[in-house]
Amino acid sequence: MNRVILYGFGYIGRMVAKEIVESGALEIIGAIDVDEKIVGKDVGEIIGIGKLGVKVSSEPEEVFEKAKPAIVIHATGSFLDKVFDQIVLAVEYGYHVVSTCETLAYPWLKYPNLADELSRRALERNVVVIGTGVNPGFIFDSLPAFLTSICSKVEKIKATRIIDPSRRRYSFQKKIGLGLTSDEFREKMAKGEITGHVGYAESLMLLSEMVGLDIANVIEDQEPIISHEYLETQYFKISPGKVKGIKGYGKGYGKDNKLKAEVEFIATVGVSDKDSIEIDCGKYVIKWSSNGVPGDYATVAMLLNVAKIVNNLKRGLRTMKDIVLLHA
Repeated sequence: MNRVILYGFGYIGRMVAKEIVESGALEIIGAIDVDEKIVGKDVGEIIGIGKLGVKVSSEPEEVFEKAKPAIVIHATGSFLDKVFDQIVLAVEYGYHVVSTCETLAYPWLKYPNLADELSRRALERNVVVIGTGVNPGFIFDSLPAFLTSICSKVEKIKATRIIDPSRRRYSFQKKIGLGLTSDEFREKMAKGEITGHVGYAESLMLLSEMVGLDIANVIEDQEPIISHEYLETQYFKISPGKVKGIKGYGKGYGKDNKLKAEVEFIATVGVSDKDSIEIDCGKYVIKWSSNGVPGDYATVAMLLNVAKIVNNLKRGLRTMKDIVLLHA
C-alpha cells in the first residue's frame, strides 16, 4: 500500500508532499485542508513543482469516498479532543492513520475515553491509528528506549533537547510566544492561544511503557525565557524584556516517588542546537548526544517511514512501542 492522502496541507503537510514527490516511494492521491486560499488548487502547484493532478479539497468525505485504498497522513493539530472527529472519519472509511497529533503519541494519559473509543473503532474497521513525529515520537521516547537495549536494567533516564527557534517555521515560533511579554505569554498559554511544546508527559508515559519504568505520576511545566537584548528572527522582533524562547520539563515518578525519567526542552533564540540522553543502567551510565536533530525534516521522515510499515502493524490504536521492539 503506497497511496497517501494528506489531511492537513499546512507547512508540515507541504513538506511531506515535497518529500513524497522527490523520493517516489509513495503516491499522493488526495489532499484535505480548510484554508480557502488553497482549496481547489493543485497540490503540485502549491509546493512549486507543477501540476500533479491532485487538488486540495475542504470535503474529507468526498476525498475518502474516491481514494481507497490509501493511508492518511494527518497533520492538523496537537490535541486529540480537537482532531478526534477528523481521525475517526478516516477510520470509518477504512483508512490507516499516521498522525502528528502530539497527544496521540500516548492518548490514554489525558484522553482515556477518546483513546478507548478510537481503539475500538480502529479494530472494528481493521485499521491502524498511530501518533508519531520527532518529539513526541523519537527524541524523548523512542530513541532513549532503543538506547536501553544495551542495559540489563534501567534506573533513570534523562533526555534534553535544545534548539534555536529562529530556524524553525512561523507557527513554531508563534506557539512558543516569541516577542510577547511574560504576562502575555502566561495569559495566552492559559487561554490555549499558544501551547509551547506539547507532549512532555506523553513522551514520559510512552517511554515508561517501552522500558518498564512503572511511572505512576507525571508533572510538566514550561516558562518563558526573557531576552536582555534586541533580537530578530525572520518573523518576530524581540525587544529587551520580551520572550525569546521557552524552557519546559516533564518528570515521571514511580509509586515510591522516586524520579524515574525526566525530559527537558529549551527553545531560545541564539543557542546552538543539541540533543542529549543520559541513561543510568545501575552498573554504568550511557551518554548520547548530537548537534541537533532538525525537527521539521525529522518529523516528515518519521511520518513517511511509519506510513511505509503501518500496514504491517497489529490493528487498533498503536504507539511507537509497537515499532521500537528492542529495549531494556
